[in-house]
Amino acid sequence: MSLTPFTTVAGLHRSDAVIENSEFLAFCTRAETPEAALAWIKALRAERPDATHVCWAYVIGAAYRFSDDGEPGGTAGQPILRAIQGQQLDQVAAAVVRYYGGTNLGTGGLARAYGGTAAECLRTAPRLEVRPRVQVSVHVPFERVSTLYHLLGGLDVERGEEVYGQDGLQLALGVYPDEVERLTQELRDATRGAGSVVTEEE
Repeated sequence: MSLTPFTTVAGLHRSDAVIENSEFLAFCTRAETPEAALAWIKALRAERPDATHVCWAYVIGAAYRFSDDGEPGGTAGQPILRAIQGQQLDQVAAAVVRYYGGTNLGTGGLARAYGGTAAECLRTAPRLEVRPRVQVSVHVPFERVSTLYHLLGGLDVERGEEVYGQDGLQLALGVYPDEVERLTQELRDATRGAGSVVTEEE
């Protein structure tokens, strides 16, 4: 998993357009895995069985995929993909549902319709800046547990599982990469060397 900060959409968002009598309903959502993206697309298709086409794309890290869903090749899925990439978003799935209105748009018109409605949906969606965390394990003897919790109160960490063993407490934490050194130093100082921080890679 990359630890580089990235921008995604905050949640499900929708934007509609009518082009040459065809309805284009654009949706986007955050998807942390390809499986989640495909499940969301499948659910969207199931909600709209009468749609003429449900075209889509996703970008999740280095992984991406798209579908024209029966539209001429290159006129739907790729423009949606380019809309995601053009706004430099990650962990995003976007889909455009089309209800055919009787007028053929031609390949250029289709690409503009799908790409344009997807881009507008992504542009207007609330954004979320994501700073990935690394997982670390903190160990302190019993007499230093309250010291640890006092220390954590002043840090931006995500607390995980607590395990009490024979020699103290082991606590899983999610920490920003650039905060690990600070946590390690402050814990060492506060516990006079009795506490330790171990990263997952070690």
